[in-house]
Amino acid sequence: MSVVPAVEMRGMTKRFPGVLANDHVDFELARGEVHALLGENGAGKSTLMNMLYGMYSADAGTIKVRGQAVKIGSAKDSIALGISMVHQQFELVETLTVSENVALGLKEKREPLLDLKATGARLTELSRKYGLQVSPGAVVGQLSVGEKQRVEILKALYRGTEILILDEPSSVLTPQETEELFKFLRSMIGEGKSVVLITHKLNEVMEVSDRVTVLRKGKVMGTVSTKETTVGQLATMMVGHEVVFTAVPGEVPGGAAVLEIQDVFARGNQGAMALQGLSLRLTGGEILGIAGVAGNGQNQLVEVLSGVRRIEKGSVALKAIDITNASPSELIAKGIGVIPEDRRGSGLIMEFSIAENLVLEARNADPYSKRGILNQDEIRAHAEELVKSYAIATPDVSLPAYTLSGGNLQRLLLAKVLSREPAVLAACQPTVGLDIAATQFIWEKLRSERDKGVGILLISSDLAEIIHLSDRIACIFDGRIVGTLPRNEADPRKLGLMMGGAAPG
Repeated sequence: MSVVPAVEMRGMTKRFPGVLANDHVDFELARGEVHALLGENGAGKSTLMNMLYGMYSADAGTIKVRGQAVKIGSAKDSIALGISMVHQQFELVETLTVSENVALGLKEKREPLLDLKATGARLTELSRKYGLQVSPGAVVGQLSVGEKQRVEILKALYRGTEILILDEPSSVLTPQETEELFKFLRSMIGEGKSVVLITHKLNEVMEVSDRVTVLRKGKVMGTVSTKETTVGQLATMMVGHEVVFTAVPGEVPGGAAVLEIQDVFARGNQGAMALQGLSLRLTGGEILGIAGVAGNGQNQLVEVLSGVRRIEKGSVALKAIDITNASPSELIAKGIGVIPEDRRGSGLIMEFSIAENLVLEARNADPYSKRGILNQDEIRAHAEELVKSYAIATPDVSLPAYTLSGGNLQRLLLAKVLSREPAVLAACQPTVGLDIAATQFIWEKLRSERDKGVGILLISSDLAEIIHLSDRIACIFDGRIVGTLPRNEADPRKLGLMMGGAAPG
């Protein structure tokens, strides 16, 4: 007698205007397994899972849960079926406690009153059982990112989930927190529950999943047993050609620093001190990785280098010239280039054309402007050259930036900044949310700039990326650099401890 799958999705089809996101996709989730879902951006992974979770309605296809045909019209329907999804962007109310967040939307025996004592007791029980330590009475806004993720998972467990969908769950975690998450997943499947893991990190797929389904352009390329495949084979299935993962470290040159930050203090948006005596030294021709869990001062460091956040104490020097609290235009003119994390909000103006974005900071300079009049022919020629050089997929440079995909937006941003030939480049989360092909392109460009003598600060919460690209690695915690290691002395465990605040040992 065959075992009934936890979920069967057959012929799932979903269209958006101009896009066939899922093209008759078949997907099966067994009971008691972690099933990884892989694919490039736009391959249809999230769309498929959003249909299972009730966020989208299918244009065609059928869904069975534990052998029974079901109609899922909303998240409420999926939760009633024991299906929960933890998104990359947490759905929590920051001003409420953990217990209050978990109780939201649930029926209570004492309605309209909440029995938060009973909720807290149950959460404590679940926390101990699954190793997801968090205080029920803690205010969510005061929790770390990793703790907030635990709250989301506890919400699902509290609701009795049997099928858990996790979207890029380790992108905000230290290696130690990731390992704790994996322990939890193993305990879940040990009880016969099932997990769908959406991730870009192939090493995690190999470590924690039982099977892998690969999507490309909305179609299933295959489902394989993790034990019977390799990282290289999975990458080839994803992109359609062989992918090389060989790291190419550089030799850290000696000599004077191209960028020196000394004992810098700066406040965050809420008024608290976000940078607390941060110091670092960057040499031209090296990639210095800044590893840390999100929220430890990385964004404020980038904003200091962009000129949009003032320093209260300390100094910043570029090639021994003081640039402390220089304006954004002055920093650009002196040779600081910044790739911000928020490419849509800070890096580009989405309503402007591709060509306009590429000359955004140089639009008043020759040859793009004369006597206050823009030279459209020069702007267009410049844009067409960069679009070709950076392989930006667009039919015309006059189209607005919002017509580009995430990967092409990042190429556009990189082209805009690197065309100014900066001496120092600060790249913040340069490949977050990008597929393998786009990620490799960005990596190659960063290495190329390093080899030209540019000093690069690589700020990333992806430890695998930091280890892969960096010549030296500095760990940031609570607004200061805990320690710096040459790449050949860095390993995930040691870096993970430093990312948590421990001094290098």
